[in-house]
Amino acid sequence: MKKAININNRCPWLDTSKEDYVAYHDQEWGVPLYDDHRLFEFITLESAQAGLSWYTILKKRDGYRSAFKNFVVEEVAQMTEDDVERLMLFEGIIRNRAKIAATINNAQRFIEIQKEFGSFSNYQWQFVDGKPLVNNLDKLEDYPAITEASTAFAKDLKKRGFKFLGPTTVYAHMQACGMVNDHSNDCFRKAEIISEYE
Repeated sequence: MKKAININNRCPWLDTSKEDYVAYHDQEWGVPLYDDHRLFEFITLESAQAGLSWYTILKKRDGYRSAFKNFVVEEVAQMTEDDVERLMLFEGIIRNRAKIAATINNAQRFIEIQKEFGSFSNYQWQFVDGKPLVNNLDKLEDYPAITEASTAFAKDLKKRGFKFLGPTTVYAHMQACGMVNDHSNDCFRKAEIISEYE
């Protein structure tokens, strides 16, 4: 007999005292994403997160939207050293010169991939054969930090000139945009998301 899923059960990593974090978990995290505009936003935020907590970046998401042209990749790709200097004074984002410069660089590389593959989505989803991987996770210790797929994806991104996107950061990106469904087995969102694409 199938175990009933409790709507109040959520992933063990989630701090349920933070309403905005809960909303992100319930509405966005792990939902398969194929839209290049949103994928550029997600990959930019993940690269900004490297070495920091995801919640720190989530709180600054509006700042990143403001700083990086609402994630219109063509506009970000045109940004200059003057923009980097300006953003070093902007408190709405993490003021790390290398990460700001990396975002502009990554926008340029993102466009190159779009031209080669037709979309970034086509390129990205090939690393999981076009279908979300569903992991069997019961507790926090079950969550992997990197996988074979994230290592291959990160290696290819590096070869193409992307910055601040190592295997761990790329795995977090894969989780966020639903390439892997890493909701825990008792989380109410796990089955809901699966039912949306099956």
